[in-house]
Amino acid sequence: MKKRPLGRTGVSLSAIGLGCMGMSMAYGTRDDAESIRTVHRALELGIDHLDSAELYGDGHNEELLGTALEDRRDKAFVVTKFHNGVKNRRNPEGIAEKGTAYVKKACELSLARLGMDYIDLYYTHRVDPVNPVEEVVSAMDALRREGKIRFIGLSEAGAETLRRAAKVAPIAALQTEYSLWSRDEAEQKMLPVCRELGIAYVAYSPMGRGFLTGQFKTPEALPQGDRRHEHPRFQKEHLLKNTTLLPPLENMAARKKCTPAQLALAWVLHKGDDILPIPGTKRRKWLEENVAALEISLSAAELVELERAFPLGITSGTRYPEPLMKSLGR
Repeated sequence: MKKRPLGRTGVSLSAIGLGCMGMSMAYGTRDDAESIRTVHRALELGIDHLDSAELYGDGHNEELLGTALEDRRDKAFVVTKFHNGVKNRRNPEGIAEKGTAYVKKACELSLARLGMDYIDLYYTHRVDPVNPVEEVVSAMDALRREGKIRFIGLSEAGAETLRRAAKVAPIAALQTEYSLWSRDEAEQKMLPVCRELGIAYVAYSPMGRGFLTGQFKTPEALPQGDRRHEHPRFQKEHLLKNTTLLPPLENMAARKKCTPAQLALAWVLHKGDDILPIPGTKRRKWLEENVAALEISLSAAELVELERAFPLGITSGTRYPEPLMKSLGR
């Protein structure tokens, strides 16, 4: 497995990771047995970067990952996240707490669900809506000094917030969405700041939540109950426009004898060794397909061809429903 640096931490991780959210929520039904087999197969293939969150399945995902890693903890770089102000077992009313005592409480509960003594990388899942980032990061740094976590990360934070956080404690990683159809914020704002500060860029949804696989060209193609039905980009008026973007991706994939999904992931991988994509799956079949994308070589001309097919701002619809958009990039 090829390795990539986690910012300036001195740690190197597998060039692709495994996003675990879909094992517990959002995309179809759960299959815990297959999910655990997928985690084990990831480790066999050299994938050590495993991404979870307390929000995923209201703690189910951390429990599942803990079960999968019960006798394999030393092979994994375990990542999870906490969020102030969402409904979960820790916060059944979904009230944003003033003060940062919740940071320690959330960490202890995540450790208990994982069945572990420490978390390798601990993120704020979204920017805290009521407490300054300086105070939140200071509370996270206290966890680091206690040995509860090794590294600090922020997810979906804006450039100014990231700069403020980095003045309080070392920030190892920023996690945000990045793919051919979600390029704008990353390339215009966040990647330059991460590179300036020496912060790794962890790219979630590198295949556009499955859109870039070419399998979901109508809303009816999505499973019933799938969370993507709520996302504007997958709703009919936007999806009809977005599907017109796919032919160049599909044509190049045919020329290169790979799938559109593999080509989309290969594009992200070619955008810099400081980018660590974490495609999500709960099935070994798709995991192995993702790993094969590491062998796809793209020329400078091919990169330009893909980026001309997916220019900045071309995607129809916002990344999330409007209420959730307010929590992004603050």
